[in-house]
Amino acid sequence: MEVIKSHRPTQSPEIDPSTLSNYTQFSINNTKLHFDISFDKKIVIGSAEYDLIKKSSQINTIELDTSYLTINKIIIDSIEIKDFQLHKRQEPLGSKLSIPIPTTVPSSFKLSIDFQTTEKCTALQFLDKEATDGKKAPYLFCQCQAIHARSLFPCFDTPALKSTYTLSAKSPLPTLMSGRPLPKTQDNLYNFTQPVPIPSYLISIASGDLVNAPVGPRSDVYSEPCKIKACQWEFEHDMENFIQIAEKLIFDYEWLRFDSLILPSSFPYGGMEIPNLCQLTPTLICKDRSQVSVVAHELAHSWSGNLVTNCSWEHFWLNEGWTVYLERRILEGIAIAEARDKGWENPEEYGESVRQFNAIIGWNDLENNLKSMGDDVDKYSTLIQDLKKGEDPDDAFSTVPYEKGFNLLFHIEKKVGGKKVFDKFIPYYFKTYRYISLDTYQFIDTLYDFFKDKTQELDSIDWDKWLYQPGMPPVDPKFDTTIADKCYHLAGKWYGYTGGKQVPPNTFSEDDISEFNANQSVIFLDTLISYGKVESFNWNQNQDLLKLMESTYKEYNQTLNAEILFRWYYLQVSGERPEFKTKLGEWLGTVGRMKFVRPGYALLNQVDRELAIYYFKKFEMSYHPICRAMVKKDLNL
Repeated sequence: MEVIKSHRPTQSPEIDPSTLSNYTQFSINNTKLHFDISFDKKIVIGSAEYDLIKKSSQINTIELDTSYLTINKIIIDSIEIKDFQLHKRQEPLGSKLSIPIPTTVPSSFKLSIDFQTTEKCTALQFLDKEATDGKKAPYLFCQCQAIHARSLFPCFDTPALKSTYTLSAKSPLPTLMSGRPLPKTQDNLYNFTQPVPIPSYLISIASGDLVNAPVGPRSDVYSEPCKIKACQWEFEHDMENFIQIAEKLIFDYEWLRFDSLILPSSFPYGGMEIPNLCQLTPTLICKDRSQVSVVAHELAHSWSGNLVTNCSWEHFWLNEGWTVYLERRILEGIAIAEARDKGWENPEEYGESVRQFNAIIGWNDLENNLKSMGDDVDKYSTLIQDLKKGEDPDDAFSTVPYEKGFNLLFHIEKKVGGKKVFDKFIPYYFKTYRYISLDTYQFIDTLYDFFKDKTQELDSIDWDKWLYQPGMPPVDPKFDTTIADKCYHLAGKWYGYTGGKQVPPNTFSEDDISEFNANQSVIFLDTLISYGKVESFNWNQNQDLLKLMESTYKEYNQTLNAEILFRWYYLQVSGERPEFKTKLGEWLGTVGRMKFVRPGYALLNQVDRELAIYYFKKFEMSYHPICRAMVKKDLNL
């Protein structure tokens, strides 16, 4: 614990360095937020009304975060404030808005701000109807994590401060927001309430040609009409089962409804845990239900992230590491239920092997991500990040908080005596910090407090290496490879014929992968790709073998599963096969998910920079602003 004491800030939760606001000086009773959507001008005109409480009578200024916003009018308790100041922009954190508080105003007061977004808004993406799947109407959606809410409305843009919300929007098209829908009172006006306090990054709005279909007793899925049947089929089998397993592990689902919205292809993430309206990438709709694990992840965020929140993006692992841990426990629960239904022996053992198989995929992703970081690996692969020099939290985004965070919790679980022992801590932790934002130090204090009889075991954890040192986790987790072994064996068999060795007839056939599930194909392809990191080996010297692979496993060219297809293209392009460079480039124009787009362009840039730039320029404006900015940095444009 000595190393933690040496790093511990003077106060917990640690102050968020990624906000320009003076959020520590106020609390918020409630926030009213209204948006008027203009599809013609591609802006949102809005108003925000905060019920604020000063924490000290000495406070005479409110400082809020903004980014590329126009401020039209500010009122405090019916007094118009004309001498507010919008400061010079401070990249990448935006422009601080300073509002003087009249001396006559009591400690509790209302702050109202009229504003509008500009074309530089990084939270919103407006799509013309031609760019949507249905081609029937324009579309608007938003993504505020990590620090993009300030480009949508003036706010204390930090995960450290939470508020309940009264939400409304005016739009000519069906509209959804991050709350529970209320009855309509007039045409084109949509009202919502969010009685559970949430931070600014969870505010969301989507408007377009939207319809919904039930996928469970407390869950609907929303999408454009042309996709709704496919979306319903993809999710209806698992949605309620996911919720019930999570409730048994933690405690009852607090948000009443868990609805989902399948966004257009330019959505930059796999999913976003918007309360009451989980946002999902269309790459999940692959007609085999193999990607529903992303839904389990976003559902887990209902507790880890949405109820219990990291106080700043330096402690992002508290959101994501916990969520990956819970996601894999949910998928373990599904596997146990399936094994019982089939009458298999030892269903719990099978469930555990499935959990650890998913952990192997995550470990591979983490290794690949760290290798792709290059010179940034030391800066961005620590579990607790250092963003105190004003870095953009988006630059630090990686699999590290997800997978290194998961592995720390998995390690703690084993140290304290296994799942049955650790499971008692899970509801305790989430009840202790419900509605609260915390840092890593508070988490560790709570861990030691709960496991008073396990101090020696917890002290044996190398907290310095886990929390503050870059690179892979300091402990080999020795995952159960039962399900993965077939994949490793087949990949090794192919690798055995590299270097120009003759492949005897009938050595490989389509039957090799016929019984693989989607994740086994992922492991198989990941293993083949990983050989490219072996010293003095390169797939471009084994193009004949890659061609044989292509003719043998035809289904990989035709799969609708983006996780498989991306890895298939990645393997072939790493062998510098010209036709696959083109296939990958064209495919990158059909997906906006950064998990695929960023490493896809990075690989093209490595083998053919001219082609990488050509395809990025071709598809640049179809990407979400966050994705567009990140790829520009990746390509040094």
